[in-house]
Amino acid sequence: MEKKLDKQVAIITGASSGIGAECAKQFAYSGATVVINYPRASSKDKTDAIVNEITSNGGVAISYQCDVSKEDEVIKMFADVTAQFGTVDILVNNAGLQKDAKLTEMSLDDWNMVISINLTGQFLCAREAIKEFLRRGDNGKSKSIGKIICMSSVHEKIPWAGHANYAASKGGIMMLMKTMAQEFASKKIRVNSIAPGAIETPINHNAWDTKTHLEDLLKLIPQKRVGMPDDIAKAALWLASDDSDYVNGATLFVDGGMTLYPGFEDNG
Repeated sequence: MEKKLDKQVAIITGASSGIGAECAKQFAYSGATVVINYPRASSKDKTDAIVNEITSNGGVAISYQCDVSKEDEVIKMFADVTAQFGTVDILVNNAGLQKDAKLTEMSLDDWNMVISINLTGQFLCAREAIKEFLRRGDNGKSKSIGKIICMSSVHEKIPWAGHANYAASKGGIMMLMKTMAQEFASKKIRVNSIAPGAIETPINHNAWDTKTHLEDLLKLIPQKRVGMPDDIAKAALWLASDDSDYVNGATLFVDGGMTLYPGFEDNG
């Protein structure tokens, strides 16, 4: 694989499985030193297995436990990574979760948990990444002094009944990303988002785990297949590389056409 991220250091949050894990592998095999963030001790074994897979194939990776909703833990993660590797060049803001309920049955705790991880976590990590980009300046590794990729969702655009906290967090990510891009584009910092559609990951296992569920899901996808983590990781790699140097403040929908109003496929 071409080393498009050669000698760059990337932090990927929520990378113990699914999209984050595949991004870690793609980035490492493209030359990056990868910091695989995971939220809790119970995820350590899965994260270590990803590190071992990467390093056994010649890549460089470490694991790092941090709850991205906790300001002190995020600050420490960036300080520790900078101390160990000299800097951070790329952030993939991938950590996220769902706590689903009808609005009238949704607890404040479940609302706050999703907003804290999905949105506040992206703010905290992006803030520390941008501080490091500005501190370090141009190190000759890339045309940009730093790149941030925010993992959003088609639900930054598509309302989702029963998931008000999740949809609100993704809509917030869209405006956070655009505002950061606007604020720091002149400093040679690029901030973009990826909006996945239905991807075969643990977070939405019950959407494709049976033949009936899969058939129902495919009605929403004009391309008639569920996406794979690799589909998202390839898009993330492109956004992290100089191949996308003139892309800033954009959301890249990787969704098999889910945002194309599939109910109108047969003329409505």
